[in-house]
Amino acid sequence: QVQLVEFGGGLVQAGGSLRLSCAASGSPFSINVMQWYRQAPGKQRELVASITPGGSTFYQDSVKGRFTISRDNTKNTAYLQMNGLKPEDTAVYYCKALRSGAEYWGQGTQVTVSS
Repeated sequence: QVQLVEFGGGLVQAGGSLRLSCAASGSPFSINVMQWYRQAPGKQRELVASITPGGSTFYQDSVKGRFTISRDNTKNTAYLQMNGLKPEDTAVYYCKALRSGAEYWGQGTQVTVSS
């Protein structure tokens, strides 16, 4: 079992920055693929970024060059640094861990970008 808790959401003006954190517990963190998803009102949840245990990353096209996913295996924490935020980035952001075919979700954190 993996338990995930997200931190760092909030209200920011367009062009601003936020850093989300996802603290994991309950299993060896270093073997998890860690992902960030988001869900805007009335829309489906979508993958924003992903990082493998080895550090390989993937980004959705709309966030490339603005968002950076990272992980600190010594702190069992994954991060999403979000720069150049736009109103269309407004959503609930969720952290997900993948391990041995199972997936685990955090409770989500709200990010609101005002224009």
